[in-house]
Amino acid sequence: MSDRTSDDNDLAQLGLSLGYRRRLLKTIASLDKSSSAHSLSSGEKSSDPEEAGSGDAERRQVTVMFADMVGSTALSAKLDPELLGVLIRQYQDVVAGEIGRYGGFVAKFMGDGVLAYFGFPRAFEDAAERAVRAAIGILSKVGAIETADGTRVQARIGIATGLVVVGEIIGTGMA
Repeated sequence: MSDRTSDDNDLAQLGLSLGYRRRLLKTIASLDKSSSAHSLSSGEKSSDPEEAGSGDAERRQVTVMFADMVGSTALSAKLDPELLGVLIRQYQDVVAGEIGRYGGFVAKFMGDGVLAYFGFPRAFEDAAERAVRAAIGILSKVGAIETADGTRVQARIGIATGLVVVGEIIGTGMA
């Protein structure tokens, strides 16, 4: 059970709501049970979300990236709020641009943090590689941003990859 608590805390730090965390943990647990019972058949459903029915769930390799600005709290204490807003927007534009350049999906902006998925909603065999390439581009381009006093902006980036189930996995109730 302690692993589940740790996983839940990790998902909470990514900004996932309690409902999504519970769904994801339940799905992971069921995958662990079913993967030991049998392997996937060759008749898997398409990984293209447009081809899959609205109620279909599928297994997919997804890579999650989280990027945040180093020292943003300290910057907020010394910069004018309008200048900080401009700086954060500039940072977000660079991060989102690199994520988009490599086929990623920006799931959420959280202040100076950016949560992105590679391999969802559009599947890529090389989702993890795309995330790493985007991270390299982000670090390079964010390093070119300077504050008014000449301090260069820096970013921290975390990347995780693994099998997930995407699509409708929980019933919608009575019609």
